[in-house]
Amino acid sequence: MVRRADEAQSAAGVTTIIESLDDARLADYRIIAQPAELLRCGLFIVEGRRVLRRVVDLPRYRLHSLLVTRTALDALDDIRPAVESRAPIYVVSQRVMDDVVGYEIHRGCLALAERPAFASLENADLTGARLVIVLEGVNNPDNVGGIFRSAAAFGVDLVVLGPNCGDPLYRKAIRTSMAATLQVPFVAAGAWPAALAALRAAGFRLLALTPGTDALPLDSLERALTRVALLLGSEGDGLSEEVMACADSRVRIAMTGPAESLNVTVAASIALYHFR
Repeated sequence: MVRRADEAQSAAGVTTIIESLDDARLADYRIIAQPAELLRCGLFIVEGRRVLRRVVDLPRYRLHSLLVTRTALDALDDIRPAVESRAPIYVVSQRVMDDVVGYEIHRGCLALAERPAFASLENADLTGARLVIVLEGVNNPDNVGGIFRSAAAFGVDLVVLGPNCGDPLYRKAIRTSMAATLQVPFVAAGAWPAALAALRAAGFRLLALTPGTDALPLDSLERALTRVALLLGSEGDGLSEEVMACADSRVRIAMTGPAESLNVTVAASIALYHFR
């Protein structure tokens, strides 16, 4: 049973050593391998010391609790006061942590944070935005995380999540992105593909990335285009024909080898570098 946020916050400032697997305060961590249950409870998992440090620096993410080994807590000593001011800290042995979670936690550091409300494109402030990514059907967490990592590296202002996309706050996506999914703003597309028309109305040029030989070579496009929305499709099928028909231009990355296409994360990175 996940405790209410106010109950967790009332214990902020308390660091507690827990030795029993049956301790009720560990119940929240028994569901971290169940993404649907975490989503239902309005929580997401923070895994690893580096990601936790990013969360502590982002006050919009409200920490629910922290579960660590003594070794991990010692390594986090510099941010311990900041964590304790926001959430209770539970210290356990490596064995207890692994048994509660159900798999081995190599980093000895887990936290639960409250999931913020999922914003929609229709409510997004696009003022000043120059580079946007739009995803359709990209559901592999490694690819979601990889795209966000490149988005952070190349100055993307917003990621728009179309239908059947993976959760940027899934623990593997966060870890793969090096916590970029916590930093780069993202919104739900809403009505699809009507959202693309809304981006065009806001002044964005819609560029659909495809390996099709009839598409424009990426390097033929001006690097300093005023406003670009880069459309990226699923790992297997790419963008749907419906979305391709909405694009202002179809764009390809020239290749010389036998490969028919690039992984979507690699393709996104190359295109973002071009428009950085």
